[in-house]
Parts: sequence; structure tokens; C-alpha cells
Amino acid sequence: MKFESKLPKVGTTIFTVMSQLAAEHKAINLGQGFPDFNPSADLLDQVVKAMKDGHNQYPPMAGIPLLRNEISTKMKAMYGHYYDPDTEVTVTSGASEALMASIMAFVKPGDEVVVIEPFYDLYIPAIELAGGLPVIVSMQPPTESNPLYQVDWQKVRAAVTTKTRMLIINFPHNPTGINLHESDLDALELIVDETGILVLSDEVYEHIVFDGKQHQSLARREALAANSIVISSFGKTYHTTGWKVGYCCAPSALSIEIRKVHQFMVFTVSSPMQVALAHYMKDPAPYLELSRFYQQKRDRLTRGLAKTRFKPMPSQGTFFLLADYSQISNLPEAEFARKLTVQHGVGVIPVAAFYGRPNADESNHQLVRFCFAKQDETLDAALDKLAMV
Repeated sequence: MKFESKLPKVGTTIFTVMSQLAAEHKAINLGQGFPDFNPSADLLDQVVKAMKDGHNQYPPMAGIPLLRNEISTKMKAMYGHYYDPDTEVTVTSGASEALMASIMAFVKPGDEVVVIEPFYDLYIPAIELAGGLPVIVSMQPPTESNPLYQVDWQKVRAAVTTKTRMLIINFPHNPTGINLHESDLDALELIVDETGILVLSDEVYEHIVFDGKQHQSLARREALAANSIVISSFGKTYHTTGWKVGYCCAPSALSIEIRKVHQFMVFTVSSPMQVALAHYMKDPAPYLELSRFYQQKRDRLTRGLAKTRFKPMPSQGTFFLLADYSQISNLPEAEFARKLTVQHGVGVIPVAAFYGRPNADESNHQLVRFCFAKQDETLDAALDKLAMV
């Protein structure tokens, strides 16, 4: 059969490839971003109760009202912006579906979409499936004097043209671990004011922000919230990545269009999980304490790496940490990550995989990404291996 692929450049994701490699070689997987521990027993009990109580059939397309109400309440309490639970909150099959539905709803053939590099691997294929044209703006990579990636908002503004439909941002940022600050919101507000573009804000790590800082959601600014789709993930917040439940908050006019795609993409989301999450999130403590929980793990991994030839980089948020391996090897990142997995028994992700041209010299900064959403015993076992590299 002859056909032309709609995504000719897309293969198996780097996360799947490295996880399979780790499994084949019985390596400790600090690559793919998922916890190796269970969610709260109370949350699991809520799922069982929901099933026994009969919540096993189709829920409403946009999500059960109780869960949408709880999301709206949380957004107002955390960020000061009220989203109408009936018309502005949609429960999705993970943040991935929220992102895909949002892009498919608004990006038309020939539209340009500005994407900040390095970027999560879903964005470009989704844009291309919609017929859009990705316009990539690279961050400034870390230097000796500044060990953090930085966004040049003037470059972002310069990339916006009359054809630009959307800007996609992701903070706290995967893979770099950087956060937005008030000055970044100022810059974004100016871009939106001057251009009127939509902003798709991937905020799945909203509750994993370190060192006493606050997550700067776009929902904090009325002018940004009016032109933005804010997306989050229960998987990241409650250690349930396999449940694939997320949500998006957006003005009603935008939500109407997103729901048009959502209803034909998945129609709706697992009923007992929604009921369980709605009851569980009535107590804000689990997400309010999440930053402290993960900061302890970040610090444990940072201290351990500092005793090796790896150079740990600062992580302001997410459950990822970058490390420089320039004292160990001159190999390109993908080759080094494979060698580390096969020969030394620790799986990681090359940061170059988050670039549009992962094999290019300008995409390789001798950095790999570690995931610390792991039990302390897992981190310690990995550090023992890394000390021998």
C-alpha cells in the first residue's frame, strides 16, 4: 500500500527508546518522567469507592461537574482568577490531549506557531498535524557565569508575524527546570497586547516549584488569562501519570472550540478517576506540600551528583535536573546517554532530544536530564553507579 506519512520525521519518542534500553540492560531508569512509587492510599481508596458506588459509565463530555468545580476553586485560590466551571474548565485525557485538542482547535493550515527551544516533543507534531508551521526560538544555553537556560523575550517577539496564531510556553520548564518570574509575565503581557496572539501555557509542573518561590501561572494576570489556555496534569500532581487525567482552563469562547475537538478525540475521561480526584483535591495539602516533597529529592540527587564527575545544574522546578558531563566525555548527548545506560546502568535523557535538530552541534551542550521522581533508595542506587563513571 502506498501512502504519504503525515509525520515523516516522527519515530518512537526518545522517552520510550531510553526506557526500553534501560529495561533491556536492567539499568536504573532516571530518564522517563514518572514516579516509581504509588499515589496516596486515600486516593486509591476513593477510586475503589467510586467504582463500587456506580461511577462506571460515561461521565459528561467536559468532565464531571464536581471535579470542574474543584479545579475552578483551586485556580481562584492559587492564582486569583475565576474560571467558570461550566464553560471554562475542561477535563482531558492527560495534559497531552489538552495540548493536542487546543492546537487542533485553533491552528489552521499555514498558521505559524512560535515554540521555545528546547521543547517537549509533542508540540511540533501536533502543530504539523494541524497544518501549521512551527517557528522555533532557542533559549540561551547555560554558561559558566549563568548556569540556567534563559528565554530572550525580544527574540520571541521578533518571531511573531501577521501569520502567527499561537505561542506555546511551558513553565516550570521541561527539561531545563527554569521558572517564570514577574518580569517574564510582563514581557508576555506586552507581546500579547501588541499582537493579540493566543498563548498555550503548559503548566503541568505548577505545584513543583522550589526554594520558596511561587509558580507564575498566566492565570495570575487578567490580560494574559483572557488570551491564554492554561493546562495542567493530575498525573504530575498526584503521582498518577498512568491515569492520564489533566485539564485546561480558558475563556469560554476558547473552551467552546477546544471541546469541539475533545469530544471527537476522546469524548470524555475515566469516570471513577474523575470522581476520586474531585473528592481527593478538596484537601489542598497534597499539592501545597508537593514542592517540599520534591525539593528534598532534588537536593538529595544534587548532593550525590556533586560527589561525582557530573556537574549538577540548578533546578528551579519540575522533577528534573540537568547535569553537565563535560568532565567525563566529549560524546554527543544521545551517544553519551546510551553509553551511560548500557555500560553504567543508569538511564537518562539527552537534552538535545528536546531540540528540533538533535544531532546539530548547537543542540548539544553536554547535558543530560535526570528524573528524581523516584524513591530515595532508587536515587541512592543510581548515585552509587554514577560515582563509578
